[in-house]
Amino acid sequence: MRKETVKTDVTVVGGGLAGVCAAIAAARLGQTVALVNNRPVLGGNSSSEVRVWVCGATSHGIHRYARETGIMGELFVENQYRNKDGNPYLWDMVVLEAVQAEPNIQLFLNTDVHEAEAGEEADGGRQIRSVTGWMMGSERSIRFESPVYLDCTGDGLVGFLAGAEFRMGREACDELGEEWAPLVADDITLGSTLLFYTKDAGHPVKYIAPAMAIDITQTSITENRIIRSGDNGCAYWWIEFGGEQDTVHDNEAIRDELWSIIYGIWDYIKNSGKFDAGNMTLEWVGSLPGKREYRRFVGDYILNQNDILAQREFADRIGFGGWSIDLHPPHGVYATESGSKHMYSDGSYHIPFRSLYSVNVNNLLMAGRDISASHVAFGTTRVMATCAVIGEAAGTGAALCAARGITPRELHANHLQDLQQTMLRQDASVLGLRNEDESDLALQAAVSASSERSRFAVEHPAFSVPLTTDIGITLPVDPLLDGIELLIDASEAAELTVQLWETGRPENYVPYAHLQSASASVNSGTQQWVKLDLRWQPETPRNAFLIIKANAAITLHMADQPTSGMLAYGHSNTPVVSLDFQNQPAQPVVLWDKKKFDHTAPCIRLSAPSQAFAAVKATDGYLRPYGGPHLWSSDQMNSGRPEWLELSWSAPASIRQVQVTFNDDVNEDLINLHHHITPYEILPTLVKDYRIEAYMDGNWTAVAAGSDNHKRKHVHTLAEAVTTDRLRVVIGATNGSQYAEIIEVRVYE
Repeated sequence: MRKETVKTDVTVVGGGLAGVCAAIAAARLGQTVALVNNRPVLGGNSSSEVRVWVCGATSHGIHRYARETGIMGELFVENQYRNKDGNPYLWDMVVLEAVQAEPNIQLFLNTDVHEAEAGEEADGGRQIRSVTGWMMGSERSIRFESPVYLDCTGDGLVGFLAGAEFRMGREACDELGEEWAPLVADDITLGSTLLFYTKDAGHPVKYIAPAMAIDITQTSITENRIIRSGDNGCAYWWIEFGGEQDTVHDNEAIRDELWSIIYGIWDYIKNSGKFDAGNMTLEWVGSLPGKREYRRFVGDYILNQNDILAQREFADRIGFGGWSIDLHPPHGVYATESGSKHMYSDGSYHIPFRSLYSVNVNNLLMAGRDISASHVAFGTTRVMATCAVIGEAAGTGAALCAARGITPRELHANHLQDLQQTMLRQDASVLGLRNEDESDLALQAAVSASSERSRFAVEHPAFSVPLTTDIGITLPVDPLLDGIELLIDASEAAELTVQLWETGRPENYVPYAHLQSASASVNSGTQQWVKLDLRWQPETPRNAFLIIKANAAITLHMADQPTSGMLAYGHSNTPVVSLDFQNQPAQPVVLWDKKKFDHTAPCIRLSAPSQAFAAVKATDGYLRPYGGPHLWSSDQMNSGRPEWLELSWSAPASIRQVQVTFNDDVNEDLINLHHHITPYEILPTLVKDYRIEAYMDGNWTAVAAGSDNHKRKHVHTLAEAVTTDRLRVVIGATNGSQYAEIIEVRVYE
């Protein structure tokens, strides 16, 4: 046996997506990082060992413009490019290579931390001095020493060993005023799940159930759960057990019970005679239970249900989520009630930094499902893409703490703006904060462009949709709405009516308050542009929600390409509702479904010019849609004519680094890991070929370039600084879009 000591600036324990993003974030900020994982692969529940899909703020397309950016966004986009079909082993490699690309990270796989040394400090708090892990198969005992530690273990093992305050189970409803909490606190948690894959073997395959398989016809499963022969993987998320047990200490017994359920379900599918499954075989069955819940640490703030539903705009927000509050019955798969109940906010909610550090261990941050949240709020923060966003924030905070020799609480109290601005520079998933980096020369520049998309119009129809139900549209109003035109057919004389609503909050895309309505009489005929007198001038640029009212005599024309800043929605006449644990309706949740019109756009014209895509939007400080798209878009690109965005200064500046963020359409849901297939390998809105030019000695000179691009963000550090008063990004081609689009340009000395 070998004994070693590893000293780094930051130690991250746990190699799920929270830990991976935390380690990468800290390493990119110049800190040395030890990333310690007790499994042979990274990715946690998303890895090939467990194979849970990576859910996040999009909530399967319910929330708009909500896909995560930052490090999680990079992983999404890279996986889409390399692994569109969602092969779980290739996903393992995408995650591993992202870690290996960072020279500041030392990776320790198969290393199980089982010991922490911590002691009392003069202020009454505790301080972690080291954690020790055993590397299986290598007989190495490794002691990790750092000034800052991150617990990304999910189960909260490091914090527990260090004496951090934590909670388990459910709070009583009167403690935090949570409607969905029980009357009396208890120790019930969400259970664990095993998944399985099947395939058609192309020939008859028999199945003899193992002895452990249960007869599911003797349980409530066949009556209360949906079983289909072609389903596998995450379609069986409801194979859940252990909510009334200890999901850590009873892990082996829970796994055995889950195996008995899976093999029993497969026996029912294969041998009951109720399914066409003669050629089907089991391809893979998990052996590592995917845990949902265990310890939740106590931070300086406990996020709760009311924060989620109110979308509370914390001053110390460092990330966002959007998954529903998703809670499961204690009996899991054996429950007679629905397998889950859901409560949705109207859009993405915010997460405070105070929920990411321990209330009593001075140098401990946490990320993932063990953050400071109530059981009810945890029902949404626990999904992996949100855990990853939290991980990037915690890793950024850890790096700043290590570099400055301060605690996370001191960072919050005295350097919060530095934390938030650092995250924005890294393209992290934060809503409603703008770039105020004094060192960014782009904020001091005048901005111009080869062209701007000042006329908001979609004019080339590809198909039509009858108005048998209402259709919704969101679009940016900047600075005003002064009438619209819609392209319609009418089978007879009819009246076209459109309602104008506001969305209430800049991050929301649902109708909130009705402003006005307009109607127009139309005659029988095809491809008629019909004008409706809708007028609105909000105090600041906002999104409008238009509701085109149903009329069976009218058909709306649609384009077969989406357009940035605008979405269309189908309306459900039968509201989708969440269910409580007694199968009683709880609340309507999805009345407007964008998935019906994915990759399309209604044919529409705005009468007034729009500033929503002006050149100055590339330096307005916002990295995400927020009351508008916040990007520069050219007019339609002409073959052979490049488009460009130019920055100019009143005096020459010395430039060493240029940072460009392209539009990767964060409305496109890339949750394709083992579940959802998105058609594009490369998002069409992304710029494909570009160059960066500086104006020197009377000529434009290329100082950096990119070709065959498939990524959102590029940082070009020049070999030598250039002195210029004009800089531009020249775009030669996109990956399919007819518009050249840039979200942000930053320039540094």
